[in-house]
Amino acid sequence: MSEALKGYKGASLQFLKDMGMRVWGEAVVETTRGRFQGIILPRAENDDDRHVVLKLITGYNVGVEISTIQSMKEIGYREANYKIPEKEFPFSPEKPNVKLFGTGGTIASRLDYRTGAVIPAFSPGELYGAVPELADICNLTTDKLFAVFSENMGPQQYITLAKAIGEQIEKGIDGIMIGHGTDTMHHTAAALSFMVQDAPIPIVMVGSQRSSDRPSSDAALNLIHAATTAAHSDIAEVMVCMFGPTSDEYGLLHRGTRVRKMHSSYRSTFRTLGDIPLATVTAKGVRPIHQDYKRRRKDCDVNILPFFEEKVAMVYYYPNMQPDIIDSLVDNGYRGIIIAGTGLGHINKPVYPAIERAVKKGVTIYMTVQTLWGYVHMFVYDTGRDLMAKGIIPAENMLPEVAYVKLGWALGQSEDLDEVKRLMLTPISTEITEREPYNGYLVYQGGIPEIEDFLKRVHR
Repeated sequence: MSEALKGYKGASLQFLKDMGMRVWGEAVVETTRGRFQGIILPRAENDDDRHVVLKLITGYNVGVEISTIQSMKEIGYREANYKIPEKEFPFSPEKPNVKLFGTGGTIASRLDYRTGAVIPAFSPGELYGAVPELADICNLTTDKLFAVFSENMGPQQYITLAKAIGEQIEKGIDGIMIGHGTDTMHHTAAALSFMVQDAPIPIVMVGSQRSSDRPSSDAALNLIHAATTAAHSDIAEVMVCMFGPTSDEYGLLHRGTRVRKMHSSYRSTFRTLGDIPLATVTAKGVRPIHQDYKRRRKDCDVNILPFFEEKVAMVYYYPNMQPDIIDSLVDNGYRGIIIAGTGLGHINKPVYPAIERAVKKGVTIYMTVQTLWGYVHMFVYDTGRDLMAKGIIPAENMLPEVAYVKLGWALGQSEDLDEVKRLMLTPISTEITEREPYNGYLVYQGGIPEIEDFLKRVHR
């Protein structure tokens, strides 16, 4: 290590200046942990200032701690270019017309190999430049409605989306895609399933788990699958389109009220729960798995119900939960509560008085189950029967997040709790089913002989 670097205490930007290095410079960095070669990237606003970030040749980023750096040498420089070269999106009268709504982030992007920068793509010309296969599928137009991370999506965005979808359907669009962050995609899918009813065309939500600067990115393929579905599928429902298996064999189409994000990083993160997926999709087309779905129509009729009461909460029960959790919601004016209870739909006795107080004040409370698969059965044990006597209403086999969204939607339409109950317990988009199919509950547990044999034979 050079004498100049021993005990260096400065911030990363000053460190680069002291070393005569530039952001976007290609550098060879010798460290106590070995040699790294890559492009020096700008430091994110909220990152610490003790690391230099390099874009490696593999496409992945690595943070190198300043204290480990022995020497740095610039071997090239690549000026940043933050715009994708646009190409006019070809229009063909024989191809279906698809609208892509953006909600924030990037549904597609391209890596600038000169600098390592990830360039967002959204306009039709940019998307064509990033994913040229789209031009073989449809005529694409885009409209960026929001610029928010998915955790900031909420009732106002749901309502705006529902109205925008209704306007496009009335104009005769053939299919709709919605670019969305994956973290809360299933919440928005549920909201649109209730707000946009009897649509004559596919409404396809799509995102990506891994950005385009990573070799394992799923962004382009998900977009191709979603465009294929929106343009050519016969399934006229709100769907989520993402990877099926962890490989790129096919995508899956999940019904908007029965889907959930189940893994933080896998590309195959979305799963249909309590049912089977609607279909598989490849660039060649859509192949239905489920035969019970709403079909595409040629009319432009749709029922838009853009309502939502924001004072609704979801409470995940845990042992020793205290009654003040419920009391605080009531005191703050909440009109509805969804409880994710244990087993068949249970909570502990100390919370009972708070439940009674809430119901007396006109708060409507519904029970779902933490198990995700299966139904609420509150009549089996004394606990469930006692809770129903105190006013809690079983929500059948609705997923907790779906029940939360539906209750907000129902309370947004009526203050009559009997009418709210009717809306809640009347199936609209398969959020409640008479039964769950035998193959709607599959958990592949590694180590079990039959699963290991399947993996060896099918996925080597």
